[in-house]
Amino acid sequence: MTSLTQIIEHHDLLYPVRQHLESIEIHDAKLAHFLCKFIPSQCPFERDITLFGHKLLHIPPMCKLNPLYEEVVGLRFKALCYLADECGEDVTAYC
Repeated sequence: MTSLTQIIEHHDLLYPVRQHLESIEIHDAKLAHFLCKFIPSQCPFERDITLFGHKLLHIPPMCKLNPLYEEVVGLRFKALCYLADECGEDVTAYC
């Protein structure tokens, strides 16, 4: 009998990458700072296109189209939590 995990692994080619990203633990402030700077807090593609003060077009956030979006955002969250909880730093600059 096959388990659900085996079925997911078979059909999701990115499963090993997802597992690796989810398994990363943050134990270094330098790494945590790098991740918080490198991974944006908001989707960098979302914006309004205006001309003479009138909104012509709204480009929606496309980050959710990234198949690893949830794992990358989770990694950033781990880094923020490490800096705030373990290092006692103020992380509002990254929010």
